[in-house]
This record gives sequence, C-alpha cells and structure tokens, in this order.
Amino acid sequence: PKIFRYIKAHQAIYPITMLCRVLGVSKSGYYAWCHRPVSKRIQVDKQLTEQIRAFHQRSNGTYGAPRIFQDLREVGVHISRKRVARLMRQANICGVSRRKGILTTYRSITDEKAPDLVKRDFRVDKPNKLWVADITYIPTWSGFLYLSVVLDAFSRRVVGWAMASHLKTQLVLDALDMALWNRRPDGVIHHSDQGSQYTSYAFGQRCAKMGVRPSVGSVGDCFDNALCESFFATLECELIDRESFPNHSQAKLAIFEYIEGWYNPHRRHSAIKYQSPITYEKLMAQDDGIESSTLSTKAMLLPNSNSVHTELVAVFTTADYLSTNSATASKAG
Repeated sequence: PKIFRYIKAHQAIYPITMLCRVLGVSKSGYYAWCHRPVSKRIQVDKQLTEQIRAFHQRSNGTYGAPRIFQDLREVGVHISRKRVARLMRQANICGVSRRKGILTTYRSITDEKAPDLVKRDFRVDKPNKLWVADITYIPTWSGFLYLSVVLDAFSRRVVGWAMASHLKTQLVLDALDMALWNRRPDGVIHHSDQGSQYTSYAFGQRCAKMGVRPSVGSVGDCFDNALCESFFATLECELIDRESFPNHSQAKLAIFEYIEGWYNPHRRHSAIKYQSPITYEKLMAQDDGIESSTLSTKAMLLPNSNSVHTELVAVFTTADYLSTNSATASKAG
C-alpha cells in the first residue's frame, strides 16, 4: 500500500507504467488498489486527522501530540497518544521547539538580597502561597521590549505582567502591583533571581509594605527559577520565534493576547494534569473549597505605570479598580 500511495502521489509527474516498473509492482495490482473500497480504519484516521488539524490550528500551530491528545480526550474521542503522533507525522503536523535565550539579569553589588526561601522546591498545595518572577526580552525592529511576569506556582498562571522599553525597577514593580491587585494575597512568597531590579531598595520597600516575602535564588543558576524559565521558553517557542514585530506596540498587543487570550485560559500545561492554568484553578477550587475571590483576576489600570497597562487601558480596566482609583484613571485617560 505504501508503494501504491507513492505512485498515486506522483502519477501526475511520471507515467504510471514507468512508476510501476521501477518500483516492481504490476499495473493491474495498482489499479485494483485504486478501486478498492476505503477501509473503515482509514476513514476514521481521516476524520481524526481533521480534528487534530483543527486543534493544532487553534493552538496557533504550537501543540504537539501530548496536548492534542488531551484536547481529543476532552471532547470524548477515544484514541491513544501513539496514534495521535502517527497521524500527525503522516499529515506533516508538528509542534514547535524551543531556543536558547540571552542574558537579561544583572546582579546588583550594593543592594542587599533576600534569602532563598524556596530552595528549588516549587511544590505548593494552594494558590497565592508562592509566586515566581523574572524578566525576558522581545526583539522588535525598533529595539528590545522587556517583559516582566509574576506566576503563581500552584497553577502556573500569569497573575501579573508588565512591558517596557527599559530594565528599570519600575518594570518589575508594575508586574508586582498587577499581581497584588489581581490576587490580594496574604503573606505570599515572591521568588526571583538576583537581578538588580529585584534586589533594589524600592522593590524591597514595596514588598514590605504589601506583606510580600521576597526570596531570591543563587547567581547564574536557571534551576533556581525554573518555573519562570519554563514559561519564557514556551512564550519564545510559541510566539516570539514565530513572529516579527515592527514596533513595540504590535509586540505588546501580541504578548497581551498570548497571555490573557491563550496561555492563562486555554494553554494546556503538563505539570497541572494537562489543564490550562485557569481551568486547573477552578477544578482545584471546587475540590478544596477555595474562595473564588482568591483566584479572580481583575484587569486594572496601575498607578504610576509607564508600561503597556496604561496604553491598553480601554481593553482591561475595570469599574472595580476605577471606582477606587478614579483620580489615577482620569489622569491616565
């Protein structure tokens, strides 16, 4: 059958007689194969391939076999992961792979650093107990754009983020402020690397004021902040490496759509039972009776923010925040 499929695929280029002779099969055998009824398994494989293609397109071409397998299971399709992988290979459907990054962490010599409260143990049983944070870069035609994020280690959800054209402390403060407004935690640990932004006096003061316990890992060891490194690798693999941004505005919009429109609500994560961060939080909240207020994510306008939050105010400000920050909102508007 493989030989016959090859002949069928190339019969518009080469004569069938020549193909059969070169490949050592008879013309009558080939024509008999062509008129043979399609088997039920092949018909099912064709239908499955279309479903696989649809889920692959929904992920913007990023999902491989493991996550598409979970998508199919969720809609009631009984199929093995190996079969999904086989059908993807046959249809030339594949996910994306990761690249190496560059340095965005610059250690401060003068600022005092917080202790390492995590020790590479990112296991938590509830949300808002451990947050991890870091900075990455997004190349554009007009220079680098920098992204700071705060992730909840419980669900891998991005609870705070900010973007700017600089690496000043205000960038990480904006991301922290967003996370604090979204989640209203009580004594959360904020873990990061030893970048100067996270060891600065201003950042330490903000943490102390808001009851956040700062924690930093060792120097030059990506495993000490593995959760954020993993998120950035996924972001780069699924978006940054596949797009070209003429300017910061387009990059900001793409990052916003990826985080809030795809990653948090839909992107399946192997570490949380192949659920999306938001879905996983909802499922765990139902099982454990966690109050929904601790999991809600409110869009906001941050005070004193020079990042994308003020530029996209029409998209994600809320009446809740504006009612308590009307002066700030009217100034930004």
